Amino acid sequence: MKVLLWHVHGSWTTAFLQGPHEYLLPLVEGRGPDGRGRARTWEWPAAAREVAPGAIAAERPDVVLLQRPHEAELLERWTGLRAGVDLAAVYLEHNAPPEHAARSVHPVGTGAGPRLPLVHVTAFNAVMWDNGAAPVTVVEHGVVDPGPLYTGEVGALAVVVNEPVRRWRVAGTDLVLAVADPADPAGRVAVDVFGMGVAGLVEHAPHLAGHVHEDLPQAQLHPEVARRRGYLHPYRWTSLGLALVEAMTMGCPVLALATTAAPESVPASAGVVSSDVTLLGAAARRWLADPAEARERGAAARDHALARFGLQRFLDDWDEVLAGAAGGGSSAAPPAAQGGRGPAAGRDGHDERTEVRGR
Repeated sequence: MKVLLWHVHGSWTTAFLQGPHEYLLPLVEGRGPDGRGRARTWEWPAAAREVAPGAIAAERPDVVLLQRPHEAELLERWTGLRAGVDLAAVYLEHNAPPEHAARSVHPVGTGAGPRLPLVHVTAFNAVMWDNGAAPVTVVEHGVVDPGPLYTGEVGALAVVVNEPVRRWRVAGTDLVLAVADPADPAGRVAVDVFGMGVAGLVEHAPHLAGHVHEDLPQAQLHPEVARRRGYLHPYRWTSLGLALVEAMTMGCPVLALATTAAPESVPASAGVVSSDVTLLGAAARRWLADPAEARERGAAARDHALARFGLQRFLDDWDEVLAGAAGGGSSAAPPAAQGGRGPAAGRDGHDERTEVRGR
């Protein structure tokens, strides 16, 4: 099967491209957000090919995977093909609603266009969005296993976040600083921050100078994160971060804010999940003093991640979704509660259907 998709989310796409299909990635001059082509900091298989917008139609894709509302318009402008009409289509939603969940209506479930299959990456996201009449499936994350890389040799926490200054409260950047530089210096915990746009953090937190690591290639990022004593996931409101799943898969013990999908994704054996930042800081200090406990928690995290977020399960689930779309069917299962406008009906009276996979 030929699958057309945009390079939007590098870590997620890395896992998706491990499947058995041929993958077409739009490439525009300048590699802007609507045509980045292949990644430069991840290793992607040869089956992922760059294609110019004007050449997409000649490739005759079997299905398009949309990830942003304007991509359907791009498809039609570039190829003359209408998503869900002339070309089978699936819409993947990576994120939780950006605003108030009770008032967030997903664009796929509204309007006069075709009702595309809507895939969420967590069950939390599926119930926070009003999905309208769209048939909904949840396919939880899967990751390429980087191996049991954890050493914990560096007495610091690792945080992976992109643009921590712009996304300040959403990403929990203020909470990172609360752990890294509390009012009582005796309680301070060293933190190393990895990601894109992290250099600007030093302006707001000078004590992090030398502890921010800008946009490392994945092959370098994973071992560096695994050298830290634990992984801190401070996000207030976002989807379940793939960096969190990758950290658990590497065998890192986890400290996570008890928001969005984190509480159901991180078992108690793997670390500490709490909305009390003082408890997270206390656990970090305990692990710094007791590497054996950190290693034990990390081993449990890896076992859990391999079982729940394994790559083959993820690829199998996506094969079923893509086959259902390309065959003209829906991958949705019988109704389940998902936060729409009625008990099981969309705005136009059609059933809203939800299936959760990867649990």
